[in-house]
Amino acid sequence: MQKAQFGMIGLGTMGRNLVLNMADHGFVVCGYDRNIDQQKRLLEEGKDKPVQATATMQQFVNSLETPRRIMMLVPAGKIVDAVIDEIKPFLQAGDILIDGGNSHYTDTDKRIARLESTGIHFTGMGVSGGEDGARFGPSMMPGGNADGYIELKPILEKIAAQTDEGACVAFIGNGSAGHYTKMVHNGIEYAIMQLISEVYALLKNAAGCNNDELHKIFTEWNNGALQSFLVEITAKIFLQPDNVDASKRLIDAILDRAAQKGTGLWTSVSALELHVPSAAIDEAVAARDLSSYKKEREIIDSYTSETTAINTTDKKQLILNLHDALYFGMAVSYIQGLHLLQTASDAYKYEINIAEVVRIWKGGCIIRSLMLNDIRKAYVSNSSLKNLLLDKDFYNLLEQKRNALVNSLKTGMDNKIAMPVLSSSLNYFDMFSTGRLGSNLIQAQRDFFGAHTYERIDKEGNFHTDWN
Repeated sequence: MQKAQFGMIGLGTMGRNLVLNMADHGFVVCGYDRNIDQQKRLLEEGKDKPVQATATMQQFVNSLETPRRIMMLVPAGKIVDAVIDEIKPFLQAGDILIDGGNSHYTDTDKRIARLESTGIHFTGMGVSGGEDGARFGPSMMPGGNADGYIELKPILEKIAAQTDEGACVAFIGNGSAGHYTKMVHNGIEYAIMQLISEVYALLKNAAGCNNDELHKIFTEWNNGALQSFLVEITAKIFLQPDNVDASKRLIDAILDRAAQKGTGLWTSVSALELHVPSAAIDEAVAARDLSSYKKEREIIDSYTSETTAINTTDKKQLILNLHDALYFGMAVSYIQGLHLLQTASDAYKYEINIAEVVRIWKGGCIIRSLMLNDIRKAYVSNSSLKNLLLDKDFYNLLEQKRNALVNSLKTGMDNKIAMPVLSSSLNYFDMFSTGRLGSNLIQAQRDFFGAHTYERIDKEGNFHTDWN
């Protein structure tokens, strides 16, 4: 057989779709999976394409041209290490081994260090876009070292999503930069999904919109400034009939208990460790946790009197307000995520180009949106931008939408509709745009009970007062 140009370990939906994507672009690809049925499925779906499959790991490695380019798409954790242990004896210096799953960035750092003496290039690569993205063009975030990426670039650029600014893939940075960036991507994703659910709750329960109206509203929004993958699929969800009772819509039959796999939590933990405020992401994680207490929520709900919708007589105005409120919240989600990414890049010496990250998020990935064009312009014009709110034009854009968010929040509070991410977005914006906060009182308290000292506004140094 002709030597394959790329190898894939793990032939589940994502792995198999990436193999077929590569084959569509003319690359010879070999797949390996311990599950023989997965091997057969790949060969069946890839018939008439340059696709191969092997029965053993050694045969798999021998089927690849050198330097070998191999991606693992297996569950994060111990399985990744087990695969590395199995394949390592068959590899040589210069080969590239990619972890394409959602591994924690600290695990990626350990694996890079472990393989460093072998000369094998270990690449932690975030992949976003879901099943369709893998098949027809994902956004990919590879990190590790630049030498390893040189061998991968011709293939990855061909299979990536394409936008007006090129392929949605780039070398992200050193070490675990790729997996860290994907983690932040997922944190932003958590926040935006929660924002959309809060807006949905207001439209449904305060404005009284039915599913057809909701479909129309989100479709119109997706044709304007809110154009994004998540708004697009939200519009489609409202039309999906129930597969049990076709006279109803599926959305009304789905239990209101949101699950999670942990990447949002990882983002919040890292942000806390680096002292970067990421309240939108934190609140989104907490909201999923709170939603899981379904039985308790129903018991407490029975204690309260039924709420009557108020302050929604101007339905059209509420919809306009919610449009701008959602834009505001989405922007804050990006702002917080990118601030964290820049801070982590400095702390961990990733050397991430934020403008490039925004560019490759413009297509293929779950958080792609029209808004990213303006965000990218801000970072291109000022590569040292630490926080997007420091860009005066972007700040002014959000300032113009602030009242719409405030009015939306008032409606939500009047109708007892929880809006954790919308409200935290306003607090974040207001605190960041306030030159003098009430935090001086906290420092006085700390010095009072613990002699932690404080700084003064009129002279340099640290001071302590005998408050008693």
